[in-house]
Amino acid sequence: MGKNKLEKFADMQSYPHVFEYPYSVVDDVPFDMKGRWAHDFFKNDHPIVLELGCGRGEYTVGLARRYPDKNFIGVDIKGARMWTGATEALHEELKNVAFLRTNIEIIDRFFAPGEVAEIWLTFSDPQMKKATKRLTSTYFMARYRKFLVDGGLVHLKTDSNFMYTYTRYMVERNGLPVDFMTDDLYHCGLADDILSIRTYYEQQWLDRGLSIKYIKFHLPQGGELQEPDVEIELDDYRSYNRSKRSGLQTSK
Repeated sequence: MGKNKLEKFADMQSYPHVFEYPYSVVDDVPFDMKGRWAHDFFKNDHPIVLELGCGRGEYTVGLARRYPDKNFIGVDIKGARMWTGATEALHEELKNVAFLRTNIEIIDRFFAPGEVAEIWLTFSDPQMKKATKRLTSTYFMARYRKFLVDGGLVHLKTDSNFMYTYTRYMVERNGLPVDFMTDDLYHCGLADDILSIRTYYEQQWLDRGLSIKYIKFHLPQGGELQEPDVEIELDDYRSYNRSKRSGLQTSK
Protein backbone atom coordinates (compact mmCIF):
# COMPACT_ATOMS: atom_id res chain seq x y z
CA MET A 1 0.00 0.00 0.00
CA GLY A 2 1.42 3.38 -1.03
CA LYS A 3 2.05 6.22 1.35
CA ASN A 4 -0.34 9.13 1.63
CA LYS A 5 0.67 12.78 1.36
CA LEU A 6 1.13 13.31 5.08
CA GLU A 7 3.44 10.30 5.32
CA LYS A 8 5.44 11.55 2.34
CA PHE A 9 5.78 15.02 3.86
CA ALA A 10 6.97 13.45 7.11
CA ASP A 11 9.60 11.49 5.18
CA MET A 12 10.73 14.60 3.37
CA GLN A 13 11.26 16.49 6.61
CA SER A 14 13.66 13.77 7.73
CA TYR A 15 15.63 13.52 4.48
CA PRO A 16 19.08 15.13 4.79
CA HIS A 17 19.16 16.08 1.09
CA VAL A 18 15.79 17.88 1.01
CA PHE A 19 15.40 21.58 1.85
CA GLU A 20 11.91 23.05 2.23
CA TYR A 21 11.44 26.83 1.94
CA PRO A 22 8.03 27.67 0.45
CA TYR A 23 6.67 31.23 0.46
CA SER A 24 5.03 30.61 3.84
CA VAL A 25 8.35 30.25 5.69
CA VAL A 26 11.07 31.71 3.48
CA ASP A 27 11.00 35.14 5.15
CA ASP A 28 11.16 33.70 8.65
CA VAL A 29 13.58 30.79 8.26
CA PRO A 30 17.17 31.69 7.29
CA PHE A 31 18.71 29.90 4.34
CA ASP A 32 22.42 29.61 4.95
CA MET A 33 23.29 27.44 1.95
CA LYS A 34 23.24 30.30 -0.59
CA GLY A 35 26.71 30.48 -2.09
CA ARG A 36 27.78 27.44 -0.09
CA TRP A 37 26.04 24.49 -1.78
CA ALA A 38 29.33 23.06 -3.08
CA HIS A 39 31.23 23.50 0.19
CA ASP A 40 28.58 22.74 2.81
CA PHE A 41 26.35 20.14 1.15
CA PHE A 42 28.01 18.50 -1.85
CA LYS A 43 31.51 18.94 -0.40
CA ASN A 44 33.13 19.23 -3.82
CA ASP A 45 33.64 21.84 -6.53
CA HIS A 46 31.67 20.12 -9.28
CA PRO A 47 29.25 22.14 -11.45
CA ILE A 48 25.72 22.56 -10.08
CA VAL A 49 22.74 21.82 -12.33
CA LEU A 50 19.12 22.75 -11.48
CA GLU A 51 15.93 21.09 -12.67
CA LEU A 52 13.16 23.66 -12.20
CA GLY A 53 9.68 22.20 -11.95
CA CYS A 54 11.17 18.77 -11.31
CA GLY A 55 7.88 17.00 -10.53
CA ARG A 56 8.78 13.44 -9.51
CA GLY A 57 12.46 14.15 -10.02
CA GLU A 58 13.08 11.71 -12.87
CA TYR A 59 15.53 14.03 -14.60
CA THR A 60 17.28 15.10 -11.43
CA VAL A 61 17.94 11.51 -10.40
CA GLY A 62 18.54 10.24 -13.93
CA LEU A 63 21.16 12.89 -14.65
CA ALA A 64 22.83 12.32 -11.28
CA ARG A 65 23.24 8.63 -12.06
CA ARG A 66 24.87 9.41 -15.41
CA TYR A 67 27.07 12.27 -14.24
CA PRO A 68 28.70 11.67 -10.85
CA ASP A 69 31.04 14.59 -11.64
CA LYS A 70 28.16 17.07 -11.49
CA ASN A 71 25.76 18.05 -8.68
CA PHE A 72 22.01 18.15 -9.31
CA ILE A 73 19.23 19.97 -7.47
CA GLY A 74 15.56 19.37 -8.26
CA VAL A 75 13.24 22.27 -7.48
CA ASP A 76 9.45 22.19 -7.18
CA ILE A 77 6.73 23.27 -4.76
CA LYS A 78 4.85 19.95 -4.77
CA GLY A 79 6.50 17.85 -2.10
CA ALA A 80 4.32 14.77 -2.53
CA ARG A 81 5.58 14.36 -6.10
CA MET A 82 9.15 15.30 -5.26
CA TRP A 83 9.13 12.52 -2.66
CA THR A 84 9.50 9.90 -5.41
CA GLY A 85 12.84 11.15 -6.69
CA ALA A 86 14.06 12.16 -3.25
CA THR A 87 13.37 8.66 -1.94
CA GLU A 88 15.13 7.00 -4.91
CA ALA A 89 18.19 9.19 -4.41
CA LEU A 90 18.26 8.36 -0.71
CA HIS A 91 17.95 4.60 -1.25
CA GLU A 92 20.62 4.65 -3.95
CA GLU A 93 22.88 6.79 -1.75
CA LEU A 94 23.42 9.32 -4.52
CA LYS A 95 25.68 11.96 -3.00
CA ASN A 96 25.31 14.41 -5.89
CA VAL A 97 21.55 14.97 -5.52
CA ALA A 98 19.53 17.46 -3.49
CA PHE A 99 15.95 18.70 -3.65
CA LEU A 100 14.64 22.16 -2.86
CA ARG A 101 10.92 22.57 -2.23
CA THR A 102 10.10 26.19 -2.92
CA ASN A 103 8.29 28.52 -5.31
CA ILE A 104 10.28 29.09 -8.48
CA GLU A 105 9.46 32.82 -8.48
CA ILE A 106 11.94 33.21 -5.62
CA ILE A 107 14.59 30.81 -6.91
CA ASP A 108 17.26 33.54 -6.92
CA ARG A 109 17.08 33.70 -3.11
CA PHE A 110 18.80 30.33 -2.84
CA PHE A 111 21.86 30.65 -5.08
CA ALA A 112 24.72 33.13 -5.28
CA PRO A 113 26.07 34.75 -8.48
CA GLY A 114 27.79 32.18 -10.69
CA GLU A 115 26.85 29.27 -8.42
CA VAL A 116 24.84 27.35 -11.04
CA ALA A 117 26.17 26.04 -14.37
CA GLU A 118 23.04 24.70 -16.07
CA ILE A 119 19.24 24.76 -15.83
CA TRP A 120 16.83 22.10 -17.05
CA LEU A 121 13.17 22.95 -17.68
CA THR A 122 11.35 19.66 -18.20
CA PHE A 123 7.72 19.86 -19.30
CA SER A 124 6.96 23.14 -17.57
CA ASP A 125 3.39 24.43 -17.69
CA PRO A 126 3.28 26.68 -20.81
CA GLN A 127 1.28 29.33 -18.93
CA MET A 128 -0.33 30.53 -22.15
CA LYS A 129 -2.35 33.29 -20.47
CA LYS A 130 0.49 35.17 -18.77
CA ALA A 131 4.00 35.56 -20.15
CA THR A 132 5.64 36.36 -16.82
CA LYS A 133 4.68 32.93 -15.48
CA ARG A 134 6.48 31.05 -18.29
CA LEU A 135 9.77 29.63 -17.10
CA THR A 136 11.50 30.78 -20.29
CA SER A 137 10.14 34.33 -20.11
CA THR A 138 12.46 37.30 -19.72
CA TYR A 139 10.94 37.65 -16.23
CA PHE A 140 12.51 34.34 -15.22
CA MET A 141 15.59 34.69 -17.40
CA ALA A 142 16.48 37.83 -15.44
CA ARG A 143 16.28 35.78 -12.24
CA TYR A 144 18.39 32.97 -13.67
CA ARG A 145 21.07 35.49 -14.57
CA LYS A 146 21.47 36.31 -10.88
CA PHE A 147 22.99 32.90 -10.17
CA LEU A 148 23.83 31.28 -13.53
CA VAL A 149 27.40 31.47 -14.80
CA ASP A 150 27.91 33.82 -17.74
CA GLY A 151 26.78 31.92 -20.83
CA GLY A 152 25.37 29.09 -18.72
CA LEU A 153 23.19 26.48 -20.41
CA VAL A 154 19.40 26.34 -20.37
CA HIS A 155 17.65 23.19 -21.59
CA LEU A 156 13.96 23.20 -22.46
CA LYS A 157 12.23 19.88 -23.08
CA THR A 158 8.49 20.19 -23.70
CA ASP A 159 5.42 18.60 -25.22
CA SER A 160 3.84 22.02 -25.74
CA ASN A 161 4.10 23.59 -29.20
CA PHE A 162 3.18 26.93 -27.61
CA MET A 163 6.04 26.73 -25.08
CA TYR A 164 8.50 25.63 -27.73
CA THR A 165 7.49 28.35 -30.19
CA TYR A 166 7.46 31.07 -27.53
CA THR A 167 10.93 30.07 -26.32
CA ARG A 168 12.26 29.95 -29.88
CA TYR A 169 11.03 33.49 -30.50
CA MET A 170 12.40 34.66 -27.16
CA VAL A 171 15.82 33.21 -27.96
CA GLU A 172 15.83 34.74 -31.46
CA ARG A 173 14.65 38.17 -30.25
CA ASN A 174 17.50 38.36 -27.75
CA GLY A 175 20.19 36.78 -29.92
CA LEU A 176 20.90 34.00 -27.41
CA PRO A 177 23.38 31.37 -28.70
CA VAL A 178 21.60 28.09 -29.54
CA ASP A 179 23.37 24.73 -29.49
CA PHE A 180 20.43 22.62 -30.64
CA MET A 181 16.77 23.01 -31.49
CA THR A 182 14.16 20.52 -32.75
CA ASP A 183 10.38 20.20 -32.78
CA ASP A 184 10.53 16.38 -32.91
CA LEU A 185 13.25 15.15 -30.59
CA TYR A 186 12.88 11.41 -31.05
CA HIS A 187 12.81 11.56 -34.85
CA CYS A 188 15.60 14.09 -35.44
CA GLY A 189 18.47 11.61 -35.46
CA LEU A 190 20.11 13.02 -32.33
CA ALA A 191 21.66 10.21 -30.30
CA ASP A 192 21.91 11.60 -26.79
CA ASP A 193 21.75 9.49 -23.67
CA ILE A 194 20.76 12.50 -21.56
CA LEU A 195 17.70 13.31 -23.65
CA SER A 196 16.56 9.71 -23.51
CA ILE A 197 15.63 10.10 -19.83
CA ARG A 198 11.84 10.15 -19.87
CA THR A 199 9.53 11.52 -17.22
CA TYR A 200 6.29 9.85 -16.20
CA TYR A 201 4.21 12.33 -18.18
CA GLU A 202 6.53 12.33 -21.17
CA GLN A 203 6.06 8.61 -21.67
CA GLN A 204 2.30 9.08 -21.57
CA TRP A 205 2.48 11.75 -24.28
CA LEU A 206 4.80 9.65 -26.43
CA ASP A 207 2.40 6.73 -26.13
CA ARG A 208 -0.32 9.05 -27.47
CA GLY A 209 1.79 10.01 -30.46
CA LEU A 210 2.72 13.54 -29.35
CA SER A 211 6.10 14.91 -30.43
CA ILE A 212 8.64 16.18 -27.91
CA LYS A 213 10.44 19.49 -28.54
CA TYR A 214 13.87 20.48 -27.26
CA ILE A 215 15.98 23.65 -27.20
CA LYS A 216 19.46 23.99 -25.72
CA PHE A 217 20.71 27.56 -25.49
CA HIS A 218 23.14 29.79 -23.58
CA LEU A 219 22.22 32.71 -21.35
CA PRO A 220 24.92 35.43 -21.37
CA GLN A 221 24.92 38.03 -18.61
CA GLY A 222 25.06 41.12 -20.82
CA GLY A 223 22.26 42.95 -22.58
CA GLU A 224 18.67 43.83 -21.71
CA LEU A 225 16.25 40.98 -22.36
CA GLN A 226 13.11 41.67 -24.38
CA GLU A 227 9.90 39.73 -24.82
CA PRO A 228 9.04 38.54 -28.35
CA ASP A 229 6.31 40.69 -29.90
CA VAL A 230 4.47 37.94 -31.80
CA GLU A 231 1.16 36.12 -31.72
CA ILE A 232 1.53 32.39 -31.02
CA GLU A 233 -1.15 29.81 -31.70
CA LEU A 234 -2.42 28.37 -28.44
CA ASP A 235 -2.17 24.70 -27.61
CA ASP A 236 -5.34 22.69 -27.26
CA TYR A 237 -4.90 22.71 -23.49
CA ARG A 238 -6.98 19.64 -22.77
CA SER A 239 -5.24 17.61 -25.45
CA TYR A 240 -2.06 17.85 -23.40
CA ASN A 241 -3.85 16.59 -20.29
CA ARG A 242 -2.65 19.57 -18.24
CA SER A 243 -5.87 20.48 -16.47
CA LYS A 244 -4.91 18.34 -13.47
CA ARG A 245 -1.16 18.90 -13.63
CA SER A 246 -0.95 21.66 -11.04
CA GLY A 247 2.28 20.19 -9.72
CA LEU A 248 4.27 21.97 -12.40
CA GLN A 249 2.82 25.40 -11.73
CA THR A 250 5.26 27.95 -10.45
CA SER A 251 3.37 28.75 -7.28
CA LYS A 252 0.88 27.29 -4.87
